[in-house]
Amino acid sequence: MTVAHPRPQQTHLSVDRTPAPGTCPACGAAELASYPVLEERGWFDVVKCQACLHSVARERGPLLGYIQLLSDTV
Repeated sequence: MTVAHPRPQQTHLSVDRTPAPGTCPACGAAELASYPVLEERGWFDVVKCQACLHSVARERGPLLGYIQLLSDTV
């Protein structure tokens, strides 16, 4: 039995990006932003240059991304 899942209505998905202080060590642009990224190893909080996409910082994010479990709040 196949279950039909609704498709997103947006043509592409995006996340909110927060401007971050500093300059890119790779290209020198002052266009850094921090945002969550989902990759093969799970969620990461990254700071990336918006001009050349060089990763300036990367640290492990929440296990389920931004889904907060009730047990995490107690």
